[in-house]
Amino acid sequence: MKNIKINSIYIACGLLTAASLVSSCKKDFEDPSRAKVDAALGSSQGLSAVAVGIQRTYSLGRTGVVFNSIAAAGFSSNELKLLNSGNIPELQLSTGGNAVDATNTILFNMWATSFKVIDESNKVIASAEALGDKGYASGLIGYVTIFKALSLGTISSFWQQVPVTTGKNVPFVTRDQGFRAAIAAIDKALAAIAANPISAQFTGVPSMNIVNTLHALKARYALFTGQYPLALSEANAVLSNTGASLVFDSANPNVLFSIISSNNVFQPTDANLGLPASLAPNPNDKRIPFYTAMQGTPTATLRMTGFSTKVDQAIPIFLPGEMTLIKAEALLRQTTPDVANSLIELNKVVTKTTDAFGVAADLPPLVGPFTPAELLEQIYKHRSIELFASGLKLEDMRRFNRPQAEMKRSFMPYPFQERDNNTNTPANPAF
Repeated sequence: MKNIKINSIYIACGLLTAASLVSSCKKDFEDPSRAKVDAALGSSQGLSAVAVGIQRTYSLGRTGVVFNSIAAAGFSSNELKLLNSGNIPELQLSTGGNAVDATNTILFNMWATSFKVIDESNKVIASAEALGDKGYASGLIGYVTIFKALSLGTISSFWQQVPVTTGKNVPFVTRDQGFRAAIAAIDKALAAIAANPISAQFTGVPSMNIVNTLHALKARYALFTGQYPLALSEANAVLSNTGASLVFDSANPNVLFSIISSNNVFQPTDANLGLPASLAPNPNDKRIPFYTAMQGTPTATLRMTGFSTKVDQAIPIFLPGEMTLIKAEALLRQTTPDVANSLIELNKVVTKTTDAFGVAADLPPLVGPFTPAELLEQIYKHRSIELFASGLKLEDMRRFNRPQAEMKRSFMPYPFQERDNNTNTPANPAF
C-alpha cells in the first residue's frame, strides 16, 4: 500500500530540508544528498517523501517562502512595522528605496527557496509520470504543482523579470510570463488528474483539496495577468466557502507564531493595517480584531493575531474571501465593467458573518452608486483587510495603481548570489 498522509505530522520524513539550500544561486542544486534524492525518485514511496520535503522547504522557518514573502510584502506595503533595527534585512525593507540591496537575506531566501521548490517539483512530476499507478501519480503531480505554482507566483510578484526554468545561466522572462508559467504548470496538473483521477491510495492532504487549490491559484494568477474572463471562470470553479492551508505542529512550528510571540521582529503597522486614512477600515469591521489585538504587559501594544497565535496554527494558501474578491475585480475590469454584479460579489465579503477560517467583516452592505474607479478602490481596501499579511499586498498595490508614496519599494533587487552565477541577470530596478 502506498498510502501517505501529507501533513505536518509526516513532514519530517521529507528528504529535502531548508539546510540543503545551496550557498549560491546556481539553480542546478547539486548537494551531498543528491544521490539519496535521486534514489527516492525511483519509487512511489520515495516520491511521496520528496513531495513532503517540498512542502517543508516551502513553508517552514526563516528560509521558507511563507515567512519571507509575508515579511517582504508586509514591510514594502506598510502592513508591518519593524520593532528592532538590529534585524538588518527587515530594517532594509522597512526603510525601503535604495536601502534594500542585493545582500538582503529575506530576498535571497525567498528567491533560493522558490527555485529549490521548483527544481524538486519538476523532478517529482517527471518521475511520477513514469509510475504504473497513474491515479497515484496524478495525486503527486497535483500536490507538488501547488508549491511549484506558488513559488513561480511569488518570484513573479517581487521581481520584474524571473527565470522559469532551473539549471546553469538560465534566461529571464517577464514577470507576466512568470505568472503564465505558473498557470501552465497548473493546467498540466489538472490535465493529468482529468485523465487519471487521483487514486484513493493517495490519501492526500486534510487541509487541502488538491483540485480545488489548483483552480484557486489559477484564478489568482489569471487575475494578475489581466486574463479576467479566465480569472472569473476559475474562481467560480472553486468550491464555495473553501480555502487551503499549510499545517504545522510543535516539531514543525508556525513561523509567524514564533516571530509574533517574541515581539522582537515585526507587528502590524497600526489598527488600520497600514491603509491610508482615506481607506481606513470601518471601526466595526470584525476582521480588525481577528487580525490584531492589544496584548502584552506592563503596557499592551498592538500585536498580530489571525494566523499567528499558536505553534500549530495553520496558515492559509488561499481564503474563501479571496475567490469572491477575484470575482468582484474581474467583473469590474472586463472590457465593459459590470458594476452591479461586482458590487454584489464585494458585498458578499463585506456582509459575511463567518467563513471556514473565521475571517468575516460582518458589516452592512455597501450602497452605490459607484463609478468603476470608486468600486475598484473599495475592492482594493477590502482585499487589504481580508488578505492581511498574506504576501499579496505589494502585487495589489501595483495592480490598483496606488501612489508610490504608500509603498516602501515596488520591485526588488536581484540577490547578488544570482548575479554572480548568472550572466543573464537583469539590472536592478530603480525602485
